[in-house]
Amino acid sequence: MSSSPHLASESPEPKKALFIDADPEVRAMLVNILDPLVWSVRHAPDNKAALALAQAAHFDFILTSEKTSGEEDVELLRRIRCIRPHTRLIILTEEGTPAEVIVAMREHAFSYFSKPFSLSSLADMVHAASEGPCWDDGIEVLSATPEWIRLAASCDMKTADRLIQFMHEIADLPEPEADAVAMAFRELLMNAIEHGGNFRPDQYVEISYVRAKHMVMCRVRDPGEGFTLDEIDHAAVANPQDDPARHIAYREAKGMRPGGYGVLLAQKLVDELIYDQKGNEVMLVKYLDVTRLEHL
Repeated sequence: MSSSPHLASESPEPKKALFIDADPEVRAMLVNILDPLVWSVRHAPDNKAALALAQAAHFDFILTSEKTSGEEDVELLRRIRCIRPHTRLIILTEEGTPAEVIVAMREHAFSYFSKPFSLSSLADMVHAASEGPCWDDGIEVLSATPEWIRLAASCDMKTADRLIQFMHEIADLPEPEADAVAMAFRELLMNAIEHGGNFRPDQYVEISYVRAKHMVMCRVRDPGEGFTLDEIDHAAVANPQDDPARHIAYREAKGMRPGGYGVLLAQKLVDELIYDQKGNEVMLVKYLDVTRLEHL
C-alpha cells in the first residue's frame, strides 16, 4: 500500500484550521500536510479578523503570519485561549526575542518560529500540531528571564520536539555555537525522557538554561534512578577501545531503538559535560568566543 503525505483521521467530523496571511511557500507546504478531505481551512488577512473567526468557531489548529511580531501573536493567543483553552497555535514571526518566546511558552503556544526558519522543520511541527487527541501542554515554565530559564517537560517525544524548537529560539547564539549547543541538548534530553522517564507522559524532566557573557550552561534532570557512565552498556560512550560497536549488539538483544551515541556526541560538541553523583542529572557547558562576539 502506498503512503500519502496527507494526514489521515478516523473522525467523521472535519477538522478546522485557520491560517493568517500565509505566504505562497507556507501555503504550498500546508496543502501537502493537510488533507482537504479531512481538513476545512479558513484564511484570515490579519490577527483582528482571525480573532473574530476564532471567537465564532473552534479551530483545531491556527498558524500566524510571519509578518506580525511575536508580541502581537502572543496577544492573539492569549485572547483566543481565554475562550478556546485547548487551541493549538504556532507563532511565525519576522523577528523574535528570547523574552517574547518565554511569554509565548507561558501562554501555551504550541511552537514558535522566527526568521530564518527551516520550512521542513515547520512542516514537522504543523504535522505534530494537526494530529492526536485533545492536547494538554506538557511544558511548564517554572521561572524565566532571557538569561536564566527553568522548565519542566513531559517525557514524550512530541513534547521533546516542541521544547527543542523553543530552546532554539531562546538560545539566541551565533554559529557554530548555536548548532553545537542545540545538538548536545537534544541528545541529553532524549536520553533523559527515554532512560529516565521511560517515555511516560506522566513523568517530567527538569531543564535549566543559563546564558552568561562567556558561556552557556544547560542542566537536564530526569526522574530516573540514575547510572554511572561505566555501566551503561547500551551507549557508545561505554564501549571498550577494542570493540567500538559493542553497544549496537547490546541494544539489538534488548530490543532497544537504534542509537546510543547521545552522550558521546554531546561530549564532542560542548566543552564540559558533568554528571551528578546519582547520574540522573547532567550539565553541559559551552564557552563562547567573546572577542569574536564583540565584532558581530
